[in-house]
This record gives sequence, C-alpha cells and structure tokens, in this order.
Amino acid sequence: MKHNYSMKDQSKKDLLRLLGIYQQAIDLNIICSITDIEGTIVYVNKKFCEVSRFSEKELLGQNHNIVNSDFHPKDFFENLWNTIKRGDIWQGEVKSKAKDGSYFWLHSVIIPVFDESKNIVEFFSLRFPIDEKKKREEEKTEYIKSLEEMLFMISHKIRQPVANILGLTNLSEEDISSSEEIIKITGYMKDSALSLDNFTRELTAFIYNIAQKGKNRNCL
Repeated sequence: MKHNYSMKDQSKKDLLRLLGIYQQAIDLNIICSITDIEGTIVYVNKKFCEVSRFSEKELLGQNHNIVNSDFHPKDFFENLWNTIKRGDIWQGEVKSKAKDGSYFWLHSVIIPVFDESKNIVEFFSLRFPIDEKKKREEEKTEYIKSLEEMLFMISHKIRQPVANILGLTNLSEEDISSSEEIIKITGYMKDSALSLDNFTRELTAFIYNIAQKGKNRNCL
C-alpha cells in the first residue's frame, strides 16, 4: 500500500512539474487572458503585459477595449461576441494598440468555458503574435500596388506620344506643300519625343525607388 501511495505521489509531482514547464512555455510565447461572461478581464499572463505595455494591475477589471486599435469595424466584434456567447470557439486576426500607441497583430482563439451544468462561466483566450506575417502581407500588397501603378504609367503615358509620332510619320509620307508644314510636323515629333524621354526618366526613377525599398526591407 505504501508503495502505491509513493507511486501516486510521484505521478502528481511529475504532473505538477510538467504543468509548470508548460506554463513557462506559454508565458514565453503565447498571450493568455481570461474574462468573465461580461468580458471583464480576470486573468492575464506576463506575455500579455509585455506585448500590450500595460501592467497586470492596469488590465485586471478592464475589458479588451483597452487595447482596441479602432482598425476593425463594429460588426467584427459583434460577430466575435455572438460566436462565443452561443458556445462556439472564435478565431481570427486582430490588430490591437499598446499603451505606448504602437500597434501589434495577434491571431486570437477565444474558447468558452462551461460549468457542470453546461453554462458558460468564462472565456479563455490564446493569442499568438503575427506582426511578421502581417508585415510580409503589407509588403506584398504594396509591391503589387507599385506594379499596377507602373503598368498604368506605361499604358497611359507612353501610348499618346507613340500614337502622335506614328500619326506624324504617316503625314510625312504624304505630299507636303510647304516648308511650314515640315517645320510644324518636325515640332510635333520633337514634342512627342521629349514626352517619351521625360516618361522614361520618370519610369526609371520609379523602378529605382521600388528597388531601394526592397533593399532597405532586406537590411532590416
């Protein structure tokens, strides 16, 4: 019998040790919080305080509006609350605002906690920082926007002077009755050529700026 108790005691010690290690791992990497059914914060871990810049004392008794960035529309959070209040798990990406005014992105998972009567008593939240992921997405969007802008510049700014030059070339192949007409056509062709030259300079500078932005991002 003593041997059995010893085994049980050892098992409990091992379990407590593993739980302690597990909690340390969570505190280092995952933001945790617990709220009551009204959304009032009753527990936060160290990682939450570290990322939000708020102390535990400042967060307890508040709701998560304390880190609201005003980025998401009202119906975003209405959908969140409707989901967890009916007992379902909600997950999504949330942009939040720290105490110092900086912004941070989190992938959030909010889990309803039930009592023995299957009533919701708390909401348990796990949040994972995803700033790097969002930064890459924003850089990709910015790059695509730059390419679209470049294509717009090419299609609109190069088409007209080229059309002018082609039209003037056709005119020059016809019989021209006076030197004044030649001077006029030559002037128009010169203006079109200057427009093309200015555009190529503008396009070169635009592409250079895109390349520099890419280099600067790689250096960070």
